[in-house]
Amino acid sequence: MKIENLASAQGSAEPASDSRSAPRRKAGSKPDPQPGLKVITDIRGGVKNPNRANIFLNDKFAFSLDITQLADFHLKIGQALTAEEIATYKQASDFGKLYQRALEWVFVRPRSLRELSDYLTRKVREKKLDPAYIDRILDRLVDKGYVDDAKFATYYLENRFVKKGISKKRLVLELRQKGVAEDIIEAAFAESPRDEVEEAKKIIAKKRAKYDDEKLMAYLCRQGFSYQLVRSLIQNSETD
Repeated sequence: MKIENLASAQGSAEPASDSRSAPRRKAGSKPDPQPGLKVITDIRGGVKNPNRANIFLNDKFAFSLDITQLADFHLKIGQALTAEEIATYKQASDFGKLYQRALEWVFVRPRSLRELSDYLTRKVREKKLDPAYIDRILDRLVDKGYVDDAKFATYYLENRFVKKGISKKRLVLELRQKGVAEDIIEAAFAESPRDEVEEAKKIIAKKRAKYDDEKLMAYLCRQGFSYQLVRSLIQNSETD
């Protein structure tokens, strides 16, 4: 694939361009005849990911960049690169791939900031990448609105055990474990239509045939419902 086509093909993926520290050469400049330079001999579109370009130095694959990075860095076939420049572009490649993975992960379903931070930390350790990538990716995804704890909390309350039933106490605990702040949790519940009585009734309806009254009350209390509420609902269910 020609470099001109790669630079113009933007694709649907979110670009991970980060050219702040990348070295640039003037278009059309001739390679510096220093020993140790490597020349870009080919630039090919990615086979598995068409939004990435594979860079070959001295006829050997060296690294890949996303399309936007490739355009921002002004890389051209025939351009000579120093070892320092190659290292910089490889770092940009690592950052771009990690950013794309994070982007795909948050698009599967909403994530809390802590969930994403934990995910990135695992990936950085697995791939032995620069830990500084984590904050840069978090900042970028927050700025773009792809990670938002308030939206996440609302989503969580709207979807967590809607059919099975779940107590407010358990929902609060789970949101705390996911790093959501108390004020955000309170605001989400203030807007949520979920009702503690209705949630308990869902569980009672499902477990009634399995447990006697004593075991059913104990089960519901372990799920976070208050004893007074559980006792009242079970007694009323017997008279219905």
